[in-house]
Amino acid sequence: MRDNDSSVSPVVEAWATYRTTSAGDWDARRLLRAKGESRVSVVLPARNEEATVGAIVSTIREHLMDRVALVDELIVVDSRSTDRTAQVARAAGAEVVSQDAMTRGLPRLTGKGDALWAGLAAAEGDVVAFVDADLREFRPHFVTGLVGPLLTDPSIEFVKGFYHRPLVGTASVEPDGGGRVTELMARPLLNLFWPELAGFVQPLAGEYAGRRDVLAQVPFVSGYGVETAMLIDLLELVGLDALAQVDLGERKHRHQDTAALGRMSAQILLTVWSRLQRRGWAAPGADPTPLMTQFRRGGSEGLPNLEREIVVSDVSIEERPPLAELRHRVPRRRMAAA
Repeated sequence: MRDNDSSVSPVVEAWATYRTTSAGDWDARRLLRAKGESRVSVVLPARNEEATVGAIVSTIREHLMDRVALVDELIVVDSRSTDRTAQVARAAGAEVVSQDAMTRGLPRLTGKGDALWAGLAAAEGDVVAFVDADLREFRPHFVTGLVGPLLTDPSIEFVKGFYHRPLVGTASVEPDGGGRVTELMARPLLNLFWPELAGFVQPLAGEYAGRRDVLAQVPFVSGYGVETAMLIDLLELVGLDALAQVDLGERKHRHQDTAALGRMSAQILLTVWSRLQRRGWAAPGADPTPLMTQFRRGGSEGLPNLEREIVVSDVSIEERPPLAELRHRVPRRRMAAA
């Protein structure tokens, strides 16, 4: 049997050592002095998050706007919510913009990626941080950790968060049981085709920040492939050394069921396929089917002999072009919020 002599790529090891920090390294008052004339925006894409968005907004406003004026604007993008997400966010102190209003006149897209694009279009800061709106026990270091490297090192263009993600089961808690799609789909694909990105602990993390002019140069995939596409596209745009990551500690949020994770994985696979095509590594025009068949026990339409219902989902992805290409077609934020 052949011995396994594999080791970490020297490039990945050097990058992970040089470009990884901890949220505890970044004090808000120190960053306030470092930011100078730069403006910082925080954007929360939110769809039906009335249970958590208010606490996140209140924490950012109290600690990073009122006590220390580090964050200049706090925007919640209402992504077609059917609950009181917009009202709760506004009452807590955020500016609320509608995803549809910010993309008025453009093709209608669905999914998180389009809400992120709308948030970038609404933001006016030089540095823009994105934070998911379903986080529980949110702390200000999620923001300071993300923007710290950008405000203190001009050679860094983008910062990705990582953390422990406990998976709470009926009988136990797995300290790092979250991130199943990362380990089963995203990480293997990135290691195979973009091994320079292998040092990112959580490539699918929903917390990240970047310089606005750089983020405006990459497209945003409409669905759950947005984070994968962003890493790949930024790697090609600015290079690995301009990317960094920060340890944010622990992230607590709701977890999706296995069927939903399967659909998420399919969108990531389609996203990677699109990037392989652009590189000439996959045959142009040979697109995989965007229809995903799954099985669900019970239901009124169970098939004979299966005792399961067939559920077919469209997992196709679309892309919003880089904001820089459409800036003239995007409405002003205050008009979009009306």
